[in-house]
Amino acid sequence: MTFQVIHHPRLPASQAPFRIVDETGRELEWANRFLDAQRVRGLAELTLRAYSLTLLHFVRWWSRQTGVEIHEVRADRFLPSTLVDYVRAQLDEHPKPNPECINSRCSLLRRWFRFHFQQEMPHPLYFMQRTWYRRSPLGYGRMVAVASTDLKIKVPERVIQPLTVEQVECFWGSFGSARDLAIVGFMLLNGLRSREVLALTLEDLELSQAQVRVHGKGSRIRWMPLPPETMRLVQCYLQTERPLTNAPQLFVSLKGRARGTAMTPAGLRSLFRHHRAATGVKLANAHRFRHTFAGEMLRGGISLPALQRLMGHSHIQTTMRYIHLSSQDVFDQYARAVARIAKPEPPKLS
Repeated sequence: MTFQVIHHPRLPASQAPFRIVDETGRELEWANRFLDAQRVRGLAELTLRAYSLTLLHFVRWWSRQTGVEIHEVRADRFLPSTLVDYVRAQLDEHPKPNPECINSRCSLLRRWFRFHFQQEMPHPLYFMQRTWYRRSPLGYGRMVAVASTDLKIKVPERVIQPLTVEQVECFWGSFGSARDLAIVGFMLLNGLRSREVLALTLEDLELSQAQVRVHGKGSRIRWMPLPPETMRLVQCYLQTERPLTNAPQLFVSLKGRARGTAMTPAGLRSLFRHHRAATGVKLANAHRFRHTFAGEMLRGGISLPALQRLMGHSHIQTTMRYIHLSSQDVFDQYARAVARIAKPEPPKLS
C-alpha cells in the first residue's frame, strides 16, 4: 500500500490543510489527528507541511517493515527496537539524509507517540535513562537532576561561510531592475529570510519613519529600521516598475502571464539561480545573504541581543550559531592584540 500527502486548502480552519492518504484516498486518521492538533496550536502552514512529510516518511518505512494494516495502530506494535531500526534505515538511504534531519524526524515521532498513546515511546535497554546533575545556565543554585533517553545522531559542527565583499559586489552588479535590487537589499542590509521578503505588503512599509514591519517565524512580528539604500531602491521600484495591481504584496511579477501577481518562492529561486549562473558566484543564495548580514553586523560592533532582535530569533543560542569568525578575522584580531602588547600605551601623567 502506498501513501502520499495531499493539499486541501479549503478545509475548515481547525483542520490541517495537508492530509496523509493511501492509494484509495482513505485518510490515515492517527497521523492526520496529530496534524489537526498542531493546526489548533496555530502552527504555520509551512510547519504543518514539514510535519506531514516527516510522518509520511515514517509511514512508508513502517508499512514496508510490518506488512500489516497500518490504519489501526497500537502501542504494542512499537517495539523497543522500532526507533533504532528507523534510524538505521535512514543511514542506509542513498543519498543519506543529514544528521539534523534524522534527529528531527525521530523527535517528531516521539512527540506523535506521546500525543496518541499518552506515554513515552519505548526504548532499548542499552538506551536506558542517563542521569546527570547540572546547575542553572548562569552557574548558581542547587544541582538539578537531568534525565535523557533520546536517541540522537551526532551532528557535526556547523560552519557558516558568508559571502566576501568581492562576491557581493559581483552578484549585486548583475541585477538590472530596482525590484531585484530591493529584494537583495532586504536580505543583505536587513537580514530578512526569503519568505519574510515575499510576505512583505505595502502596508508593512513606513517610509516616513524609515521602518518596515516583518512577519517572521511563529507569527512573530518585528519592526526593523530601513537603511537609506533600501529605501531608495523600494521607492524607485514603486514609482517606476511595480505594475498597477490589487495585490497587497510588495513584490510582484513584472512580466508574462503572472504580471501583477505576488512573487512566489519558486520565482525567487529561479531568479537567484539565473544570476548565480551569470556571475559564477555559486554560494550566492537567499540565506547566504542573511549569514553575511549577521557577520557584518557583528564586525560592526552590534551586541548579540540587538542582533537577535533584528534577525527574529526566539533564542539567543540560534543567533550565536550564525556568528562565524573567518580565519582572516582571527588573524586581524590577533595582530591588533599583539600590537597592543608590543607597544603598550605610556602611563598618563597625573
